[in-house]
Amino acid sequence: MKTEILIIGGGIGGLTVALKLAKCGIDVCIIEQSKASTHLYKGELLQPKSLEIFQRMDILDQIESISYRIDSIDLIEMREGEEGQEKWGAAAMNYNVINSEFNYALMIPHEELKKALLDEAANYSSFRYIQPARFQEFEEGKAIVLIEGQEKEIEARFYIGAEGRASKVRKTMGVKIQEHAYDHHFLTVTFPRPDSLNQGKMVSTTDTFLGLFPLPDKRVRTVYLIPAGEYREMKEKDIALFHKKYTELLPELEGYVTQIKDWREIQLMIPAHFHANRYVQDNIAILGDAAHSVHPMAGEGMNLAIQDGDVLGELLCWMYSTGQMSSQHLRWYEKVRKPRVDEILKISHLSAMAYSNPWKSFAKWRHKVMKQVTVDPKLHTKQMLNISGLGMWKETPWDRLIQIGLLPARQTMATTLNVDRYTFTDEDDYPWKHEGGNKK
Repeated sequence: MKTEILIIGGGIGGLTVALKLAKCGIDVCIIEQSKASTHLYKGELLQPKSLEIFQRMDILDQIESISYRIDSIDLIEMREGEEGQEKWGAAAMNYNVINSEFNYALMIPHEELKKALLDEAANYSSFRYIQPARFQEFEEGKAIVLIEGQEKEIEARFYIGAEGRASKVRKTMGVKIQEHAYDHHFLTVTFPRPDSLNQGKMVSTTDTFLGLFPLPDKRVRTVYLIPAGEYREMKEKDIALFHKKYTELLPELEGYVTQIKDWREIQLMIPAHFHANRYVQDNIAILGDAAHSVHPMAGEGMNLAIQDGDVLGELLCWMYSTGQMSSQHLRWYEKVRKPRVDEILKISHLSAMAYSNPWKSFAKWRHKVMKQVTVDPKLHTKQMLNISGLGMWKETPWDRLIQIGLLPARQTMATTLNVDRYTFTDEDDYPWKHEGGNKK
């Protein structure tokens, strides 16, 4: 079998690049090893940059119709009082500080997003999808794939590895990674939500963290932090223990979280952090979790995969449309994406440390920082712009002093001009189309 581009892995990142290629009329084939949709939790929070990408792909309206809009995230700090946990601090992060029409996020069940992308790609005759099909290795420039128990050869001009953290494609490229393991894990589960829970919410104590993000159909996705290794011991106890941990932090969940009747409904998530030292080798590229793994605080992993797929897909479309087919051009993809991913990995890692540190003094410091970030308009804008993926506005030593309270919060709003300076342009996203590009 022959195709122009073979994508190994049918997740969100692989489907994003495949849909872009199919729209360009390029023959593309995805092979996916799983036999059916996975029930494992994966990212569900679409950040503004992903919405911008999907709008350009003419699929955003369809995605919005099956999503729940998030405009803000409440940050609540709890401490032990005479009658249990009580609130002692609150702040809020608002997407509306971003100078963009995409000043909001969307919550969408992961498998429904995959289905929307796959259904759209299936409308193009240049798209093929083979499932289940397991990539084995490369041999003489061809991919050896196990399909229905038989090894088949698939020959392509370019190969893309999008099959996740255990990527065989990455290993065949000889790419090295150094994985960082965290001292905490997460429990995640979805259940019905009260009407009052209509925006994102993050509830923290000195030793844990509960994230809640509304989904369509009056449900909520929850993520609860526990020490690494504690889940085994928890499962030996009655499920009421789990209910109690949630309702202590958010009493309004009484009657909702209690609808979870068995530990088997709850998934254990083990976060990891790594970044491949390169994304490209000859005519092979990797994207998403094959190239980088990020601590899951705000759906960063899924959004980085979408953004990878956008840049790589746009580059390949340009190569085919201009007849510039040298695999050397794939370096543009790495040049654009790798430094951006580096910054997001740093931000996510710092957030992980802030919410998993058990010291009481650290919790007080964390609340002070978040309060300062939300009352200082410039810091607030920087934080949300960076999370959004729409741009990158790095913090300065002056910002750090404001965060820890050594300097007062600024009251004047960051100007539109300043924000625009740090928002990614078409030249930043796709510099090969522009002479020199616009380097920030």
